[in-house]
This record gives sequence, C-alpha cells and structure tokens, in this order.
Amino acid sequence: MTAGPEIERLIRLLSKLPGLGPRSARRASLSLLQKREQLMRPLIETLRQAADRISACHECDNLDVTDPCAVCSDPGRDSSVICVVETVGDLWALERAGVFRGRYHVLGGVLSALDGVGPENLNVVTLIERANRNKTQEIILALNATVDGQTTAHFLADKLAAADVDITSLARGVPVGGELDYLDDGTLTTAFRARRPV
Repeated sequence: MTAGPEIERLIRLLSKLPGLGPRSARRASLSLLQKREQLMRPLIETLRQAADRISACHECDNLDVTDPCAVCSDPGRDSSVICVVETVGDLWALERAGVFRGRYHVLGGVLSALDGVGPENLNVVTLIERANRNKTQEIILALNATVDGQTTAHFLADKLAAADVDITSLARGVPVGGELDYLDDGTLTTAFRARRPV
C-alpha cells in the first residue's frame, strides 16, 4: 500500500457504496483529495446536513427533510391509491417517470428465506392499517419482478384480502429479474399503465 491509513479508510468506505468497487473508490478518493475545496469540503457539509435533517416519513417511510414527506403532504395527490414499493429508490424511480400521482408505501425490502428476512422485518403492519382506512380503494404492488418480489406480492395479497380494496400489480412489461430503479421511464410507464389484479 502506498497510501496512508486515512486514505485507505476513505477508499474502503467509498467502496461500500453501490456501484463503486475498490478501483472506482480509489479514483473517487483521489479526485476528492485533489479537489478539496471544490468537492470534498462541500460534500462533507452536505453529508452532515443530510445525516442531521433527513429522516423516514412516519406515513410511507420515504426519506425527506419533513415528516410527513412532500409526497404524503401534497394535497394534489390521490390518497385513495397506495403504491407499494420495496425501497425508497423504487419510489424515486416512479416519481422520476411521473406515472403515479397517488401515495406510496415503502416495505423496506422483500421476503427472503436465504437472507433471513421475514414479515416482521418489513413494513407490513402499517400497510394493512392504511389499507383498512375508509378512503383507500386500490393497493398497487409495484415490487421487483424477482422470485422474492413475487413471493412478497403473493404474501401481501393474502394479508390484504380482508380489506375492501382492489389489489393490483404492475404488468409484466418489467423484465423478470429486473429492478425498478434500473428501468427506463418508458418501460416503467407502460408497465404501470398495464397493471392487473393479483
């Protein structure tokens, strides 16, 4: 190693971010260190502010500086339709595509026996409470088209069967094994409009 322990620690931390391996993290670290005033110091301040101010919305679990979040507090959104997603990244993907004007519910993952994720690890109880509110008419299960995503969708459909709501899922325009955050806006729009009952 030619770098000191501080630099190696920076590289190790950056390499833990999605999409950054050790080589990319090394390049990013070098760029930050060489451009301290233009990049590193503003990034440090932004990260500090994000850590201090951003939290999960008590209603949907979206991340925002306000609670309830901007989506939940927007009076122009249709509160009778709730779109269930795995992660905040999936919520952001749908918002970026501009195809949905209702409310969201972030599960916080999917059921996975291999990873030890059971129903108690997901945001299921509050979803059932929200489904049983008088104004809720439809629950859209916008989960990734993976085995775990489909297993979770069937589990949620069973849990929500007693609620007086329509339960739909995205159309199969989403490729099997695909993740919402990686799809283009056109594919998301087509899949969203072609949703069907579960």
